[in-house]
Order: sequence, then structure tokens, then C-alpha cells
Amino acid sequence: MSRPLRLGMVGGGSGAFIGGVHRMAARLDGSFETVAGALSSTEQKSRESGRALGLDDRRSYGTWEQMLEGELARPEGDRIDAVSIVTPNHVHFPVASAFVRAGFNVVCDKPMVLSSAEASELSRAVREAGVTFAVTYNYSGYPLVREARELVASGALGTVRKVLVEYNQGWLATRLEEQENKQADWRTDPARSGVAGAVGDIGSHAENLVSTVTGLELTHICADLSTFVPGRRLDDDASLLLRFDGGAKGVLIASQIAVGIENGLTLRVYGEEGGLHWRQEEPNSLLVHRLGEADRVLRPGNDYLSESARAASRLPSGHPEAFLEAFANIYRGVAAAIRNGGTKDPLLDFPGVVEGSRGVHFIERTVESAASEAKWTDARFRPESAAA
Repeated sequence: MSRPLRLGMVGGGSGAFIGGVHRMAARLDGSFETVAGALSSTEQKSRESGRALGLDDRRSYGTWEQMLEGELARPEGDRIDAVSIVTPNHVHFPVASAFVRAGFNVVCDKPMVLSSAEASELSRAVREAGVTFAVTYNYSGYPLVREARELVASGALGTVRKVLVEYNQGWLATRLEEQENKQADWRTDPARSGVAGAVGDIGSHAENLVSTVTGLELTHICADLSTFVPGRRLDDDASLLLRFDGGAKGVLIASQIAVGIENGLTLRVYGEEGGLHWRQEEPNSLLVHRLGEADRVLRPGNDYLSESARAASRLPSGHPEAFLEAFANIYRGVAAAIRNGGTKDPLLDFPGVVEGSRGVHFIERTVESAASEAKWTDARFRPESAAA
């Protein structure tokens, strides 16, 4: 087996949930080893976090600018092979664009950037630099999500008529941002989160899941955004009607004030001849409906699944795999692409700059729709020729 690729990380220091997830996922298959980092917004905390992770002091940087300069100064064969960006949203663009232009591969948390203008500029930079770029819409890495995608693409459900996607959480049902909760604080701050709250944080995951599984092009949105918690500056609840190219209709719900719900991401797709139902909290079951037939429950690790779904599993059937393994599938795909000169392995696919740009576009059009008196807002995404 080849050596692990060298990974640097921006953000994800002490007290950050998602940084630890990225590091575990990156090393699960031996794909990456975290060797460098600028892990916090203050130099002292950044270096302390680096020491806590066992990083070499020479590669535990105070700022991301120092990390970029320091890694470029190292011999080419000793530099990081990729950088993982796990900061609040407003930092994504400056860090990603700087590292891309310097020739580094990038893994960026979602949403990719704060605006379509930034997304277009970053897409051009990725294309010109020829680097590998990934956006961690991690739910696309679940084996049964990939199986669902194959079922729809194969025509097993017939022409898709209806799509229902919900992403509900209850953790922001109170004004947690006033209780020194770091995660709530930045996610409800427009300066750091962007123009949307729940829509940007979890609604973007729902949009990506629909697109990944169905391949449908979203054409129009009718959105109702609400802020239920008094004093909050961004939406904490969203209800959207969707129209897709070809006539399919959809409903998207994203809420962070759904008391009692932990991480309720659910997708249902109905076609002329069948349907499917997948829940993130029970990710190892995919319910498949067929006209006139008994329902089937598909599970990962079985030979009856598609090649794509089998490639996303590591264990025999009956051994549950979930969130970390799905996240690791993104990193495994990125590592394979880097080793292959930027070309993706079709069985190790991952969301890239196009999917990231589409997600930003979706957030903007949703906010626009909610503010408009018009019933429908055009939501068609017209990407530039961008690197995948």
C-alpha cells in the first residue's frame, strides 16, 4: 500500500466537532495522515491544538497564511498533499482560493463559499490550477445512498414524479447562541454563516442528497423561511416546494427547531413504477417499493447491491457502517483522484466544485424566493465549465 498522503488542516482545533470527524475519516483507510495545521483563529490556541494532536511544532502554524507559506517553503516531496478546510463558512473562500492557486488539493466543508460570485471565481481557479477539489457533502458517501442513485439511474423506479426530503434537528429550539455554545454562535451569525441559517447548514445537505440520488435538475423554488426563536438573525426553519426539469415535483423541509429530533435526514423518491425510502438515522436499510410487489429492504455489504454501493462498504453484511465511514468515502475518493493525477475513480466518486457551486446557488435562490412576492423563483443552475 502507498504511504498515506500528507494532510494539512485549517480550523478544527480544540472544541470543534467537525475537525475531529474529518481527521478520523481521513485516516480510516490509511488515505491521509494529518501532519500540519492552523487549527484555530488565534495563534496561541492554534499552536496548543497542534501540540494536543501531536503535530510537529514546526508544522503547527499560528495562522493559515503561515501554513501556506511554510508548506511552500518545504521541499516539494515533503509538502502537504492536500488541505482540509473545516472553519466557519466565511473563511472557506479566502483559504480555499489561496491554497488552490498555490497548487494544493483541497477538501472543503460545506457550504463551499458564501456567494455565487465567490463560487465562480473559485471554480475558475480550480480549473486553471488543475487540482483536486472536494466538498464534504458526506451523506453522498453512504453505501445505500449510492445504491439509491443506481436504482434511479437504471430506471427501476420509472420516471420520477415526486421527491420528499426532510432534514430536521431540534438543537437550536432555544437561543443556544447566547449560552457560549461555539457551534450555535457562528451558525446563527450572518457575518460568519452567510445569508442563510438552517437552509445553509442543513438544507444544503438536503439539496445535495436529492441531486445525488435523482440526478434531477431543479428549475423553480417556492420557499417560506422562518425565524422562530426571538432575536435570532437567520432562519431556523424552512419549507420549500420544488419543481424539476421533466415535470417532477418535490418538497424540502429543513428545520433546526424541531424539538426532540436529533439528526433526521430522510429521503423518499417516487416514480411511475416504484419508490424508495432512506433515513440517515437508520442508514443501513433502504426500503424499495415496486408496483404490485412486496417491499424489499436492502442492506449494505451484500452481493445483490450495485458495484458502486459495494465499493462504499468495508465490512460484511450485518456489520453496521455509518457516519464516519460515509465521510471516509469522500476522503478515499479524493486520495484516489490525487494519486491518479486528478482523475476520479468512478466507484470512488465525491462531490466537487460543481456540486459546491450548485449548493451555494440553491441557498441564494431559496433566500431570494422567501423574500419575493412571486410564487415561483427560477432556480436553474448554469455552471461554468468547471473542474469536477
